[in-house]
Amino acid sequence: MQWTLPNILTFARIIMIPIIAGLFFCPNSWGGWAALGVYTLACITDFFDGYLARIWKQESAFGKFMDPMADKLLIAVLLMMLIGFDRLTGLWIIPAILILFREILISGLREFLGPSNIKLPVSLLAKWKTTIQMFALGFLIVGETGKSVLPQTLEVGRVGVTIAAILTLITGYQYLKAGLDHIKTMDQSQKIN
Repeated sequence: MQWTLPNILTFARIIMIPIIAGLFFCPNSWGGWAALGVYTLACITDFFDGYLARIWKQESAFGKFMDPMADKLLIAVLLMMLIGFDRLTGLWIIPAILILFREILISGLREFLGPSNIKLPVSLLAKWKTTIQMFALGFLIVGETGKSVLPQTLEVGRVGVTIAAILTLITGYQYLKAGLDHIKTMDQSQKIN
């Protein structure tokens, strides 16, 4: 691994995941705000690791592997914590399941297509989904503690996660269709050979 700043930021984001999860167990209101603070820092590193790697021409195999992995680990752990701590309950759990389902499906698809050097580039709609999801999760992380600032904190977070889940279905379908088209082409070329 090259210890470039972009890779350090990615690695730092991975280290922040158990810290955020641990802060959920703090009984005082400061735990929610501290978790939100660490989560915000993780989101900032998510932007800067890729941005700096591109502009400084420091893209690496480690970064290309670990950056999306760090994102998926962060989202998966957060959604599990939010369900476990009753920030997402009842029907509000369905958007979380859809988001997790899509993340696993698309990761598997990218892993399958990777050896064939086929890439599924991130779409603009997927970037919007990620942005909405990041903000929504922030509201849910702070939870009831945030009601002193915004009385509908949980509701804003739940609706935001639902919007992100809808965009997740759309982008997931787009990626799946593109991936299956590549797989179909691969199957046809194998029959010809």
